[in-house]
Amino acid sequence: MAKPFDIVVVGQGGRVGVEAALFAASLRNAVPNFPGRLIVLEPQPGGAWHGDPTMAPELRGLLTDELNAEIRPFEARHFGSRYPYGNKIEGLLVLDADAPFVFFDSDTLAHGPLDQVNFDFDRPAASMRREGTWPELELYGPGYAEIWTSLYDKFGLDFDSSLDPSQPDEYWERYLYFNAGWFFHRSGPEFGQRFLDYALAIRDDPPEAAALQSFDPWLDQVALPLVIHSFGGGRPGPELSGLDGDITTHYRMMPLLYARECDQAVAAAETAMASNKVKKVLKEHEPFQRFILQNKGAKARGMFDRADLPRREQAIRNRLKNANLWMR
Repeated sequence: MAKPFDIVVVGQGGRVGVEAALFAASLRNAVPNFPGRLIVLEPQPGGAWHGDPTMAPELRGLLTDELNAEIRPFEARHFGSRYPYGNKIEGLLVLDADAPFVFFDSDTLAHGPLDQVNFDFDRPAASMRREGTWPELELYGPGYAEIWTSLYDKFGLDFDSSLDPSQPDEYWERYLYFNAGWFFHRSGPEFGQRFLDYALAIRDDPPEAAALQSFDPWLDQVALPLVIHSFGGGRPGPELSGLDGDITTHYRMMPLLYARECDQAVAAAETAMASNKVKKVLKEHEPFQRFILQNKGAKARGMFDRADLPRREQAIRNRLKNANLWMR
């Protein structure tokens, strides 16, 4: 039996909160006797947020009363409105120091035995479902190795041991790079503090080789491999293949869920929304309304062969846009 752990997502007003509730509902269906806690990190008004980022009362009630989630508030001091992806960094600081956690982006669905995944919380890892989005090389500018080396050097980390020697020099997959859609560690505050320290240092004082690179929206994904490497972690092994596979799906947007994801993920979303208590609160979110409840998802799904998808996500987006089936 795998050791119990906390599952952590971010929830706030708007899209992120309703997606967190859909994730929570899918988790309760997939693992009804999940032995750990489901913690929803909620940014509070003030600090780096303009306005009120908290969830509506009916959404909070759905999460706590019906889906057995714990809402844990935190103050965003460094990112907030300017960089909402920073929620996943600052929110970790309010977790329990001695409780292992797995963080998921809120736009994720659970559809398999997540409680049975063999996490090694002393060796963190993160999602490899990513494209080569960073860095963006410029003509006559530094290459991948020079840019990444400068970041490892900045934090006193060994660069060579992070490389995938099966990939050629100056090919992006040779360098440790994750999607921040899921990651885990033995301690939220310990991991979160280092994540915060590295992210702020990169944002505010990047090394010369990386100074011309854009860190918005990529800052979390630039800092994450450095943090994971610093804790002795790295690329996930086969024991984690169910994440982004048979156990969880990071769909990101409703049109992409129906266009490219597995049947189990689609079924997880539709089963979650079939509950009257869930539907009552989440039906006002237009992407859920159109794609799940009004069956636009079936039309989008019929446009693609999941066994022969376009290699680049942008091609999928363009086809959906041309069919008036694109929503964020």
